[in-house]
Amino acid sequence: MNTTRLRAALAALATAAGAVALIATATPAAADEAAAVSWSVTPADASGPDGRVAIEHSLDAGATIDDHFAVRNLGTEAVSFRVAAADGFYNRNGRFDMLPSDQESVDAGTWITLAESVTVEPGGTVVVPFTISVPDNAEPGDHAAGIAASVLSLKQGEGAEVGVESRVGFRVMTRVTGELAPAFSAQDVRTDYRTSWNPLEPGRIDVSFDVVNEGNTRLEVGGVLDLAGQHVPFPDESAGPQEILPGERHTFSLVVDQVWPLFAFPGEIALAPSITTADGQSTEVAPASTPVFVWAIPWPQLLVLAGFALITMAVVWRRGRSVRRVEELVRQAREAGRRDAVPESGA
Repeated sequence: MNTTRLRAALAALATAAGAVALIATATPAAADEAAAVSWSVTPADASGPDGRVAIEHSLDAGATIDDHFAVRNLGTEAVSFRVAAADGFYNRNGRFDMLPSDQESVDAGTWITLAESVTVEPGGTVVVPFTISVPDNAEPGDHAAGIAASVLSLKQGEGAEVGVESRVGFRVMTRVTGELAPAFSAQDVRTDYRTSWNPLEPGRIDVSFDVVNEGNTRLEVGGVLDLAGQHVPFPDESAGPQEILPGERHTFSLVVDQVWPLFAFPGEIALAPSITTADGQSTEVAPASTPVFVWAIPWPQLLVLAGFALITMAVVWRRGRSVRRVEELVRQAREAGRRDAVPESGA
C-alpha cells in the first residue's frame, strides 16, 4: 500500500468503521476476497482463553492490575491485527460498543495499556497482556471500556478508495471502589393513541420514554407499564433487563394493543432496577414510578353518532314537513267545502 492510499484509508475511518461484537468472530469484506480474514477475540489468562465473556475488576483509585486476552486467527494467512482500547457505551439497540478509532477516549479506555499490534499465524492464537491503571482521582463507580482487534481493508466507492476498519472485541468493566450511589429517572415520556378508523375495532396506545442513569453504577433496568387495564413488561421478557451505564440513557418504546377509545387513560411507568454488588450479587434498587396520561378521543365513534343524529334529524324534519303538508291540504279541502256550501244555503 503506497502512502497516498494509506492516507486516504485512514481519513475515511471517520465515516466508516466496523461495529464491535462481544466475543464473536468476524469475516469482513476485504479488498481481495481470496484473502478474507476471520478472527475472534476473548478474555484469557496467560495460557489462553479462560471462558470469560467479559472482564470485570474492582479496584481502588490509584491501583493497577494485569490481565490477558487472546486473538485467534481463523483464516488461512498470517494477519497483523491492530489492537486498541477505547471507552465503552451501549448503542441505541442496547448492545455494548466502543468508541471508533477517530474519537478520543476520556475515561476507562485511557486506563488500559497494551501493545499496538499483534501478528497471528493462520489457525493460531496469541495471548496479549494488558494493564489497567486506575488514576488516583478516579470517581467511585463503574467505568466501561472495550478492547478490540481490528483490520483495515480498502473498498472502492464513488471514484475513491475508502478505508473500512472491522473490529471484534469484548467489554472491560472497572469498578472503582467507594460509595455506590444508584439513581435513575424516567424522562421525555411520549404517548399517542392510534385510532382505528373502523368504529367497530379498538385502537392502540404507543408509549415511549427514556430511562436515565443518574448515578455512578451501572443499572439493570426493567419494569412494567400499567395503562388502560393492561400490564406491559419491559424490556421483552425473553431479553432480560437492559443495562444502562452511568450518565447514559436508553429509550423504551411500548405498545398497548386492543384499547377502546374511552376519552382518557391515566397510568404509570413502574421502574425496578437492580445493581451488581462487589461480590457479584444482584441487589434491587428502590423502585420508582412515573405517571402517564393519554387522551383517547373516540373520533370514529363520534362521527358515526353524528351521522346517526343527522339522519334522525333529517327523518324527523321530513316527517314534520309531511305532517304539515297534509294538515295544509286538509285545511284547504275544508275551506273549499265551506265555499261550495255557501250558495246552496242561500238558495
